[in-house]
Amino acid sequence: MAILDFLSLSPKGSIGGIEIQATLEESFTDSLQVTDHPVQVGANITDHSFIRPSEVVIRCGWSNSSMSALIGAVTSLFKQGSLPKKDFVSSIYSQLLALQESRAPFDITTSRRNYSDMLITSLSATTDQETGNVLVVTATCRQVIMVSTSATKLPPKSAQKDPANTAEIENAGTVQPATGSPSPGGSSPPTDWMIP
Repeated sequence: MAILDFLSLSPKGSIGGIEIQATLEESFTDSLQVTDHPVQVGANITDHSFIRPSEVVIRCGWSNSSMSALIGAVTSLFKQGSLPKKDFVSSIYSQLLALQESRAPFDITTSRRNYSDMLITSLSATTDQETGNVLVVTATCRQVIMVSTSATKLPPKSAQKDPANTAEIENAGTVQPATGSPSPGGSSPPTDWMIP
């Protein structure tokens, strides 16, 4: 089977809006973290668990012989009067690197499900004499858990039961350090130990 046949028959997906021409392999990892705590007597106890971020590894490819590459070359020829400076697969690889460098969460569509808030943690590609016009990459992606924070204003000191411990931190100005006296056995030896 020729590589072009394989590209046209393979299921498609996308990585951050970049359409995948051929998906060679997809690997999904969804795991649950169970916490363990030692106790004085007996086995460790478990009192909590949480879902770890999803991980996706996609081995996928693009070809300079694909319809998208040919349409892009013809469009560039008519609009700019010349062929594009980069070939199609080099352009796709540059887009993937830019997506990784941006560190902005994106969506991934696979044959099984859609993932949101993903980042590319690793991107690897190999080119040899047989794959000069083809880009095959392995993209390892991991979900980032997004949280939002908010600030709140504490009630005034007069409305607090124990304002010394619960009131907001205040600027007390510049505080001068106090001279300390060492305790017995401290850093300064007693004067009767000193040799004249």
